[in-house]
Amino acid sequence: MKTINQEFLTGERALFKARDLQINNTTFADGESPLKESQHIALNQVIFKWKYPLWYSQHITVDNSIFEEMSRSGIWYTKDITITNSTLQAPKLFRRASQIKLDHVHMPHAEETLWHSTDIELHDVQAAGDYFGMNNENIQASDFNLVGNYAFDGAKNIEIHNATLMTKDAFWNCENVTVYDSQIIGEYLGWNSKHIRFVNCTIESDQGLCYMDDVTLENCTLLNTDLAFEYCRNIDADIVSTIDSVKNPISGKIHAQAIGQIIMDDPEIDPHQTVISVATESRDRHAV
Repeated sequence: MKTINQEFLTGERALFKARDLQINNTTFADGESPLKESQHIALNQVIFKWKYPLWYSQHITVDNSIFEEMSRSGIWYTKDITITNSTLQAPKLFRRASQIKLDHVHMPHAEETLWHSTDIELHDVQAAGDYFGMNNENIQASDFNLVGNYAFDGAKNIEIHNATLMTKDAFWNCENVTVYDSQIIGEYLGWNSKHIRFVNCTIESDQGLCYMDDVTLENCTLLNTDLAFEYCRNIDADIVSTIDSVKNPISGKIHAQAIGQIIMDDPEIDPHQTVISVATESRDRHAV
């Protein structure tokens, strides 16, 4: 494998179609698409300053490196990329890519990042930006921190552990999502999704958990959560706190320590299809 050390590279497609390179302590300055169509590239302490650095690339490793803000839209149509111990400042990174691994990565401007991609592993990732993770499939995340609205819209097959998610409208239009041991803060959580499971989570969500099919909450705390479960089917909810209010669930069972108000005001819904119980009562309640 050839090695490039301490270079300052400029111009469009500076290393177009590069193969089998170890690149160290190098800056890619002005010039688009410096490593387009590259394969088997190892990058260590590299700085990307300009647009589209890794398009249509394969088998890439990046360590201790920086993608500056103008390296936006930087990693599209790329397969098999691992990034560790790095700061990705640019927005719109990762589009229609696959086999992505990020470990100990900071993404302070992650707007419209990680879209339409598959087979993604995130560990110790800190991200901030709206529309993160849209229309992805097969995501594994742990020790993940996200600040930004509309996260994971339209995504499928997600498993998340030990996360903090501050995101309005998270997990909309999703399918097959499980979140363990996490804190989620944001309005309108999970609408229009199916096969969603939260385990040991703390959730604060105004009008959260509505219009869902097959939603499970195990040993979860719901803080300041009102009008929950509206038009949800197949609910299985074990809540270890008070729910402020529940409105018009279609079917399933809900157990909580207490419920401030149960609203069943849609005459087309049969209240007997949802069993609602609270710890302070010895009998099930259907409506108040």
